[in-house]
Amino acid sequence: MPIGSSGKTSSAPATARPGPTTGPGGGISTFKGTERALRADRIGTPGLLLSVLAASAPLMVVAGVMATTYQVMGIVGQPLLFVILGVVMALFSVGYAEMSRHVHNAGAFYAYIARGLGGTVGSGASFVALASYSTLQCGIYGMFGFEVSALLERHLSVSVAWWIPGLLAVAVTGVLGALKIDLNAKVLGVLLCIEVAMIVVFDTAFAAQPGPQGLSLHAFDPTTLGGAGLGTTLCFAVTAFVGFEQAPVYAEETSRPGTVVARVMFLCVGIVAVFFALSSWLIGVATGPDHVVATAGKYGPKLIFALSEPRLGTVFTDVLHLFFVTGIFASMLSFHNVVARYAFAMGREGLLPAPLGRTAKASGAPALGSLLQTVIALIVVTGFAVTDDQPVGDPTAPVIQLFTWAGNVGAIGVIALMATASVAVIVFFVRRGAGRAQAGRLVCAGLAALALLVVLGYGVTDFDVLVDAEQGSVLSWLLPSLIGIAAAVGLVHGRVLRARRPEVHARIGLGNEAFQLDKAAGAPAPGDAAAPTPHKENRR
Repeated sequence: MPIGSSGKTSSAPATARPGPTTGPGGGISTFKGTERALRADRIGTPGLLLSVLAASAPLMVVAGVMATTYQVMGIVGQPLLFVILGVVMALFSVGYAEMSRHVHNAGAFYAYIARGLGGTVGSGASFVALASYSTLQCGIYGMFGFEVSALLERHLSVSVAWWIPGLLAVAVTGVLGALKIDLNAKVLGVLLCIEVAMIVVFDTAFAAQPGPQGLSLHAFDPTTLGGAGLGTTLCFAVTAFVGFEQAPVYAEETSRPGTVVARVMFLCVGIVAVFFALSSWLIGVATGPDHVVATAGKYGPKLIFALSEPRLGTVFTDVLHLFFVTGIFASMLSFHNVVARYAFAMGREGLLPAPLGRTAKASGAPALGSLLQTVIALIVVTGFAVTDDQPVGDPTAPVIQLFTWAGNVGAIGVIALMATASVAVIVFFVRRGAGRAQAGRLVCAGLAALALLVVLGYGVTDFDVLVDAEQGSVLSWLLPSLIGIAAAVGLVHGRVLRARRPEVHARIGLGNEAFQLDKAAGAPAPGDAAAPTPHKENRR
């Protein structure tokens, strides 16, 4: 059976599948009004690509994640892992991108999962997505505050507690998050371009002045992947890719979501895989593959700066520190935008209070969703600040705890969502009789699901290593259980909606389309007592 643009079979009555109508001025006209829809045509391919890549925080990954992975895990073959994971993410993107052509919803992950596995599972996924991206975003405030504090101490001899710049960043991010997405894209784009330029400069310097073993390709030898730290290194490497999967979140705000979103995802995966594999290899080249682990152990997170200074000078290293901080800020803003849109999508569909599902009249942005994430971040940062009894300049609370704990909890959640979404893609097309036509894409989705489940298994079993906790520590099960709790809350919420408010349950994953269906049927607004079930596929 042929598949329509909304991802459902064409056998349904024509009146049940109206396309979006155009209102005055070219805006989307919905049953609930334009405030229930994100503004279309706000962002094109370049802007979306920059916004998504900014979440990957290239400089933070190269200077932070890569150096830490070499230091803690001792896996010389880190560059090869980026190549392998690039293949896995490309396999995942094949099915995910095809799904994005049929479902345009700011809820992305949970919308896809709901359309494939039902509204109840979609409800569980929505809470996991909200919790995962929110913790990722909150964790970055710790790293940002610590780095700004260190810069002020180094250059101005001003001693400031990390939480002061951290809380200021919460406020600034909250304001920017409530503005137009095209303005956000410009801010992110400028910061990202500077980050990439800095990385290219020191990568070139490392290649021009290699260590004692020259331009060795030893890091791409499969034998370098041996060792007890392989599983944990996989998880660290996966976190470097987190960001590309956010492209469908902006589908409603793009000019041509059916092509732009898929194009951006594949571009992002390719750029990240090649860029990070090359950078991690050149770090090893600069020290020599045989010495990279020991050198990383000596310098820790300062490895990149220690390797850059003798080659490029003190001035460049100081500038690199500055843009390391702006890169962290870009990542914060990107994740903030994603969380705001998930909250918007959930509010629009009745999974969260309805006011969250409205946009600001002036900017068309999900202002209340942005405010919700700002409040959450404010509470989290304040909580860590109040319990921090270490002296100023100590990284324990902001980096070792807030950044590391939150980052890895969020990464575990995103990996789980990716694996579940891959399964949902298969079910979505098979149930619609398109399994044979989409066979190649479904095979890719199946392989991606298996690979991601393996990584997830490593992440959960080795979580004590990921958060640098002692073996048997309560953190090793308490922190990852936060994702399980979010899933349980979402599943229970979905079951309650199915039993008590079936009309709301039926809309999970439909997004703005649900209101178009209501309009065509002359139905009351969602949430009204007389509202009928608009769709059968989400009644599970």
